[in-house]
Amino acid sequence: MFLLRFVLRFIVVAIWVILGLCCVVLVFPFAGKRVRARMNRYWSRALMAFCGVAMKVQGQPVQRGPVMWVVNHVSWVDIFVLNSVRPTAFVAKADIRRWPLLGWLVAGAGTVFIERGRRHAVSKVGKQLETRFEAGEAVGLFPEGTTSPGFDVQPFHSSLFEAAIHAGVDIQPVALRFFHRGQRSDYLSFVGDQSLMQNLWRLLGTSGACVELDFLAVMPGDHCREEGRAKAASHAHRAIRHAVVKR
Repeated sequence: MFLLRFVLRFIVVAIWVILGLCCVVLVFPFAGKRVRARMNRYWSRALMAFCGVAMKVQGQPVQRGPVMWVVNHVSWVDIFVLNSVRPTAFVAKADIRRWPLLGWLVAGAGTVFIERGRRHAVSKVGKQLETRFEAGEAVGLFPEGTTSPGFDVQPFHSSLFEAAIHAGVDIQPVALRFFHRGQRSDYLSFVGDQSLMQNLWRLLGTSGACVELDFLAVMPGDHCREEGRAKAASHAHRAIRHAVVKR
């Protein structure tokens, strides 16, 4: 049953990703902002359904105007479950751009890539984020800088908080909790030396995968500016860690 489920889902997902790439290349250049956002949202919802990932949204996500969503990072699916709630421009490691199909797709959808370890990388990305805020977009940030098994939250890097603070944009912490067959689990986490294909094998072949998205209290931009990026990052980390660990 595992193998059959994997094969069927893999075929459907591959076709869906290819169709998404066609939309990015052929439709996005001519579509308005609202049309692209709507397509992004519903395409992401369908992708998660085809992957067998159920989603449960808790709290009140900011649905309009500029906002920075600060999120704990567990898997590549994080990008798509959040896009299912609201189309979001994510900050991601440049390595993702080189992933077959999915890398091209997230690049075409407006992901901001950062070359970690390079001089001026943070400054360059910060300017791109401020442009997104000016356009009224939501920006997603994974401040741990890497993925984790999902039972705890690693320390945050505060540097990219500066873009939201400089722009006076609200910051909303978001906690992701992963479940497998009704229990908290790291089964779907994308960590260590695991390849994308190995992770897809586990995800597409199983059943009972679920992600809870817990949208926590908004941190007002004015207050974050008064606190500074270090305190704002610390506050967001405490809120997310409490939601991830305690529940």
